[in-house]
Amino acid sequence: MKFIVSSSYLLKQLQVLGGIINTNNTLPILDNFLFNLDGNSLTVSASDLETTISSKLDVESSAKGSVCIPARLLLDTLKTFPEQPLTFTIEENNTVEISSNHGKYALAYANGEEFPTAVELKDPSETVLQGDVLATAISKTIFASGNDDLRPVMSGVFFQFSTEGLTFVATDAHKLVKYTRNDLKASQTAEFIMPKKPLNLLKGILAGSEDEVTIEYNESNAKFTFNGTEMICRLIDGKYPNYEAVIPKENPNRLSIDRNQFLNSVRRVSIFSNKTTHQIRLKIAGAELNISAEDIDYSNKAEERLTCDYQGDDMQIGFNSRFLTEMLNNLTSDEVSLEMSLPNRAGILTPIDGLDEGELVTMLVMPVMLNN
Repeated sequence: MKFIVSSSYLLKQLQVLGGIINTNNTLPILDNFLFNLDGNSLTVSASDLETTISSKLDVESSAKGSVCIPARLLLDTLKTFPEQPLTFTIEENNTVEISSNHGKYALAYANGEEFPTAVELKDPSETVLQGDVLATAISKTIFASGNDDLRPVMSGVFFQFSTEGLTFVATDAHKLVKYTRNDLKASQTAEFIMPKKPLNLLKGILAGSEDEVTIEYNESNAKFTFNGTEMICRLIDGKYPNYEAVIPKENPNRLSIDRNQFLNSVRRVSIFSNKTTHQIRLKIAGAELNISAEDIDYSNKAEERLTCDYQGDDMQIGFNSRFLTEMLNNLTSDEVSLEMSLPNRAGILTPIDGLDEGELVTMLVMPVMLNN
């Protein structure tokens, strides 16, 4: 079995696939890439058992066969080559020989049949999206998902597809983000929870991409297909919390402010906040927003005044500055609106401008109790 392939083309594909490989695998075979050759078409796969990702590459060959090649060793070798054709020859003595313009390198390989096979999806539903739309939906929500092993459903992103639109939700019980596209529709209603790791991988691959992504899904697995690449992953099992119930409907107090100004102010003031609570206080009266923080243990305190546009009753509300900073950082608008009802009810942060047609972003941040 022998094939010829461009070194930089192979490296580019393998770096994408390598993102799924764990550093400490329980099954040694998962430290390998599976190379499956069928004439001019080479399919390379990587897996961590939960997620399997594979790409089709064009190579020069007329052979057939499959082998597992150590991923780390192969990637480290490919990174050092300038662009050139490489010849891979599978020898009888269990080694793969790579020949370049200047040398030969031999690595031990494992039998391709030992590699776990990817799941086949039984009667899946299907939705097609543009790559960049999916990447945006992931990056707008994934930062708000939790890391709590005791509540696995909150450690992923909730996909809600319907004939009216597509909604993506993430929450860790302190903050919540709901991203909706009204301009895109699914053929039927479906809901599933996607784990973080494959989503981060998709976000990296699809950012700015205009390729169509076909998403197929059933109760237990989802499959993403685009541009010669296929990713199948196991979904998080469980029922997602009723997030609509926690979004307050009546919010008479509305603050509009320049996002960058607000973000920089929160960042500066939070340096002086208590290191365990990260608490900052917003005091709003008339057209003035007063942001303050205090760390009583070290006698540190800071206060800033900003002008804003505010309709509503004078109020004081406390927030965890880390959550507020994260959310403001994730928005791209020039102006944001913060809607509130009471100091013990969640605040709703939304961008005022900078959204595409049909895009909606709602961010919810839970307040912290102020000790007067």
